[in-house]
Amino acid sequence: METKGNVVNRLPMYDGCNFEGYDAALLMKETAKIRKLITNRGTLEMLIPLCCTAKPVRYKEFRKLLKGISSKTLAIRLKELEGAKILERHAYNEIPPRVEYRLTLKGQELVESIINLMNWMRKWSKTT
Repeated sequence: METKGNVVNRLPMYDGCNFEGYDAALLMKETAKIRKLITNRGTLEMLIPLCCTAKPVRYKEFRKLLKGISSKTLAIRLKELEGAKILERHAYNEIPPRVEYRLTLKGQELVESIINLMNWMRKWSKTT
């Protein structure tokens, strides 16, 4: 912000984006939580198969699609996403064991937001 005398010149803001009155420290804390969740290695990649189908995705499908991620890392990420209520897990009492995952409503909204961010990135990366 630039000041001239007693007048404060504010940067123009997009009409649909007004955070005036919000606590900046609280927003930064919430941003850190989101960043920690979605920037862990493999997390975003795990959401892609789930958003491309209405059907649940089995653990073995994740293993097949996520070749560069170890089984241990995959299990940890799935538990983190389940704990954050992004995914719901359903284990069947079968032999061999069958475990399926699907996005919750919260997870669907997260994926939509990520897709919007990717579209924004594509749009503006062409102009630089």
